[in-house]
Amino acid sequence: MSWWTTDETHDPARTSWVESANGHPDFPIQNLPYGVFSSASGEAGIGVAIGDRILDLFACAAAGLLPAPIAPLCTAGTLNGLMALSVADRRALRRLLSDLLSDPAYADRLTPMLHAAADCALHLPAHIGDYSDFYVGIHHATNIGRQFRPDNPLLPNYKYVPIGYHGRASSIRPSGVALRRPVGQRKPPEADAPMVGPSARLDYELELGVWIGAGNALGTAIPIAQAADHVAGFCLLNDWSARDFQAWEYQPLGPFLSKSFQSTISPWVVTSEAMAPFRPAQPPRPTDDPAPLPYLSDADDQAHGALGLTLEVLILTEAMRTRGEAPFPLSSGPASNMYWTVQQIVAHHASNGCNLNPGDLLGSGTISAPDRSGYGSLIELSVGGKEPVALPGGESRTFLEDGDEIILRARASAQGFVPIGFGECRAMVMPAL
Repeated sequence: MSWWTTDETHDPARTSWVESANGHPDFPIQNLPYGVFSSASGEAGIGVAIGDRILDLFACAAAGLLPAPIAPLCTAGTLNGLMALSVADRRALRRLLSDLLSDPAYADRLTPMLHAAADCALHLPAHIGDYSDFYVGIHHATNIGRQFRPDNPLLPNYKYVPIGYHGRASSIRPSGVALRRPVGQRKPPEADAPMVGPSARLDYELELGVWIGAGNALGTAIPIAQAADHVAGFCLLNDWSARDFQAWEYQPLGPFLSKSFQSTISPWVVTSEAMAPFRPAQPPRPTDDPAPLPYLSDADDQAHGALGLTLEVLILTEAMRTRGEAPFPLSSGPASNMYWTVQQIVAHHASNGCNLNPGDLLGSGTISAPDRSGYGSLIELSVGGKEPVALPGGESRTFLEDGDEIILRARASAQGFVPIGFGECRAMVMPAL
């Protein structure tokens, strides 16, 4: 079975006896993402989102509902073991969970194993051994490059190599954990020397997170035709950025303290299997662009390598919160604005023999649309701080202020299938210490 092939778990006619799942905007039975949660009683474990409930897989394993090879993995405190499963085992577990939650004969037995999601806390889904961030959003790369190099916004290597850097895994936090405004070095253009203080140009970045499943041995590569088998799932990622720190420190080695203070992810892992119906063709490159080098070129990847997602960014300011207003939309656009596919960045990451491991996280880089309706950062929306973004109640922003909360959302859709969502990725900016 190919990685984009659908099966009975994607059937739009399939419903769940968990009534809230039917028509749920994020977690219908066609989704079934994994996460790590704590119940109201304080018990922690692996769960599956179904409507407004969480199915406790530890309880399912204890009740003998899961097969022997998989049951022990569901009693762990992280998803690393499940991520490491073979594609066949991952699909088998998905089919089993879909059957359990769609067959009313299991309702009485499973109902005690369901927890109200609103009463639970969600945690990092995996132990993240390594985190790498890429730069595959070509419109974002062009917009940022144009601010510094108006005549040559994209560097010569951009269309040949998926640009990336090694990020900081220890400061990744799940949705809901507040962000402390970072303190660091910055040098305003008018200053003769740098100063140390809170970032004055704090920004968000709309990204997708890619969870690595089965890894590769050190010294070996992952062929592009097999790269999809090494992807366990997806999440949303806000790779917060202190633009003033970054402008001062990034030459010659790239971002460092301007990125490492915190990144925020959505806590549910939407599996590669759930995304199978939402894998359209990768948009064709302009005719004068170079073709991918052979190790990054695969016909199936080009035919099914994109992600049929609509991405959205919203802001909730302190004043809006006080007035009881809903979050204000800043941008919305498709994930198809990625110049390189997920499979290409995985194959490239391992092409030098770098060993990827289950639970490693890759970031796509900021995903922006060609026009400002889909820009994925404030530095683009405000043109580097020159054009304030108008908000309700007479407020405006060039960069983020204390009390601002940024919310990311994603929704997958395709004709003939039930849409699924990622849940929210959100965090509030707190004052610097």
